[in-house]
Order: sequence, then C-alpha cells, then structure tokens
Amino acid sequence: MTGMRILLVGAGGVGGAFAAIAARRDFFETIVVADHDPARAEQAAAVDTRFTAARVDASSAAAVTALCREHRITHVMNAVDPVFDMPVFEGAFAAGADYLDMAMSLSRPHPETPYQTTGVKLGDEQFARAGDWEAAGRLALVGIGVEPGLSDVFARYAADHLFAEIDELGTRDGANLVVTDDDGNEIFAPSFSMWTTIEECLNPPVIWEVERGWFTTAPFSEPEVFDFPEGIGPVECVNVEHEEVLLMPRWVDCRRVTFKYGLGEEFITMLRVLNTLGLDRTEKVRVKGVEVSPRDVVAAVLPDPATVGPRMTGKTCAGLWVTGTGKDAEGHPTGPRSTYLYHVVDNAWSMAEYGHQCVVWQTAVNPVVALELLATGTWQGTGVLGPEAFDAVPFLDLLTAYGAPWGQREQ
Repeated sequence: MTGMRILLVGAGGVGGAFAAIAARRDFFETIVVADHDPARAEQAAAVDTRFTAARVDASSAAAVTALCREHRITHVMNAVDPVFDMPVFEGAFAAGADYLDMAMSLSRPHPETPYQTTGVKLGDEQFARAGDWEAAGRLALVGIGVEPGLSDVFARYAADHLFAEIDELGTRDGANLVVTDDDGNEIFAPSFSMWTTIEECLNPPVIWEVERGWFTTAPFSEPEVFDFPEGIGPVECVNVEHEEVLLMPRWVDCRRVTFKYGLGEEFITMLRVLNTLGLDRTEKVRVKGVEVSPRDVVAAVLPDPATVGPRMTGKTCAGLWVTGTGKDAEGHPTGPRSTYLYHVVDNAWSMAEYGHQCVVWQTAVNPVVALELLATGTWQGTGVLGPEAFDAVPFLDLLTAYGAPWGQREQ
C-alpha cells in the first residue's frame, strides 16, 4: 500500500485536479508533479507534503526515463495533451515503470478516403507495443480518464451485470455549462484543452460495427438530441472521434460502438471556422520571423480551462447508453433493454469541495481511483490494456466512496 511512487506528467487543469484528489488518499508513498513550467508544478505539488515538484520535457522519452530513475518511480501518470503520449509512454517503459493515461496515441486519418478508411487509428501506436509491455511484465493502462475511461468501465459493467446481448455501446456526453466574464456576460471558453478538442472534433469520427470493423464518417455527423439527467436536459449530440470506439470492441462483445458529444451549435460553428481558416493545423508557419503552430496560437489566446472554474455554472455529464437484451440476476435473458449509465458533476460542488472546475475534476478522479485499485492489487494486468479489461464493480464502488456516485437510468 505504501510502495507506489507516482510521476504525474502535466500540472495543468487535469493534473492539478489529480493532485488535489490524490492528496486525500493514502495508497501511495509519493507523487512527483512534473511540468514544463516549474511554477505550475510547484503550485500543484503544494497541496501535500508527500508531493515534490520537478521540471520535465514531455516531448522527450529520455527526459521522462531520467526523472523516473531519479525518483524511483513505479507508475507514470500522463496528464499532458495526447500529442505527447508516445514519448511519455516510451519513457515509462524504458524506466521499467507502469503507465496510465487519459487518452491514447493520436490518429492519422487516411489522406485520400478520410470518411471511409481509418488510416492510423487512436491507440494503434501503443497497441503495437503491447507484446513488449507484456513480456516485460509491465502494465500500460490507456484511456482511464472520464471519456475515455469511466464510460469504458460502464461498458464492462453492462456486459457483466445488465445485458445478455449488447446491440450498441453509445457514449453520450453533454453539459449545460456557462462561463461568464467579469460583467456577467456569457463568453466562449472551452472547459477542456482546446488543442485536444480541435483534434478530436475535426478528425473523422470512428464507428465500429461487428460486420465492418472500424470505419470513419464525416465530422459532426448523425446529430441526435439526447436528454441528459439531473437537470441538464436535451442536448444535440454529434459524432466525434474518440478513444472509446477503439477500446470497447477489443474486450466487450457488441454489435456497434459510437461516441457522440453535445458540442452545441456555437462550438461547432467555431470549429468549422477554425478549420476553414487553417487555424486547426499543427504544422508550424512563419509569422514575422517566428515559427508557430496555428493551433497552439488558438489554444493560447483562449482562457485556460484550469482558471475558468470560478466563472462557470452548470453540470457536466459523461455516460454510456447501452441497448440490447437484458438479463436477470441469474443471467437469463429478459427481453429488450435500453439503459444509460452516467456520472454527473456540478461545478459548484467541485469548486467548493476541491477548488477545481467540474470537467477537469471529473476527468482526474478516475485515474486516481484506478491507481488505488492497482496499489491494493484489486486490479492486476500486464500489456497495453483498456479499462474494459478489469472488473468494473470495485472501480464503481470506490468512485462512490470518493464522493462521486454514478447513476443508472432505464431509457
């Protein structure tokens, strides 16, 4: 229980929330909070005497390895943008540490048929190394945030306890969050990393079907209105590229997997404009003698998601809509069933309780729960695994014990 030594790579919104949540638990020995900005690392580490701060270049696998060896790290927790997934992933492996992240390695859509062929899919680079991790007896637990993460735990729970056969695993996320300026006027301020949001929203969304495997469709396709619980209400959701679709079919039997996100008309319009202007590009351009990535500029000029909490109101909901044939306690089929498994966080609660806005808090709590299950030996595994590879019940029970209960609604 006391031997876990964690390297937290990234002290931004999610990393800061991770530190605040972990500070209340006793399953680890130490956490080294590392960031490219030493001041940000020191601020996040200040919440607990077991934490220390360090500087790290997340683009360098060697730098991650060196930091792991210096601090005798047993587990690397990746909380930076997924563009850095592979260096952090490889750095952890070289150091002999286990690894967790809240996304997966990036996709590269097929350049000629982007709305049919998948090209390099989310996580392909990591899954290509699964044999190496398994042979080394090490675990890389990928996609253990909220989305992906908790929805994947829900998929395992639905298959084990609620459904005899599953037709569709449909992640559905939505919120009624509003951010205002000092004068009380509503402003455009993403509640999560804008860099990541552009990546997942403008890439071709992936769908999985048992007859076709993985294939892609157009961004923002197949709009549907989904009624979210606990007062959030109806939100239009559209197809978005996301890791759940690449994870769930590997471990859970089903006929179809989708991911739809309630972006809202304003957000979709904003993303389309960025795409039209080329401001979503990551390739650097020269501006007055300086090379800069257009997407980095967009992310830099918008409010930092870590700082918008005090000006944000509303709730966020992450969940999984499962349809198919239900089963009773003995496992016998009971007929058609449609169930939404969900997790709602009120921003007023997360700010009052932890000082972090609800979207980053909801993302950060899940890897803390997973690390505690690994520390106690409740979850065990080797190789590159998704959350679906583990028993869901201990996770959901511990999540509730953290003060963040989940819900279930028959549709």
